[in-house]
Amino acid sequence: MRFAGVRKLGLALPDVKEGTMYGAPALKVRGHMFACMASHKSAEPNTLVVVVGFDQRDGLIAADPETYYLKDHYLNYPSVLVRLSRIPPHAMRELLLTAWRFTASVHKSGARRRPQNSGQRKRALRI
Repeated sequence: MRFAGVRKLGLALPDVKEGTMYGAPALKVRGHMFACMASHKSAEPNTLVVVVGFDQRDGLIAADPETYYLKDHYLNYPSVLVRLSRIPPHAMRELLLTAWRFTASVHKSGARRRPQNSGQRKRALRI
């Protein structure tokens, strides 16, 4: 699989747009990345970074270490590295859906919240 196939699967999900992350192609839900091509030098070529919870990451790596892996740079991030040459389309579809759900649940609203005191401060300045 190549990123073109990942893009096609990802753009079928709601609120997904294509963008970049650290100069690499990425898929974002409401502006937050949930999958991108790995750009760190420790990752193998043709590797996708997919945002998933830590427990899920550990389970994926344990179940299929030939497809899913991790490098030290990514240890503290809720993500897993995926060898695109090893993952079948149906598994990629499920993984992207999982990543989309994880990211969308963490970032529930597309609206930016303004700081709590910003309105009070503006009113106080006008008095």
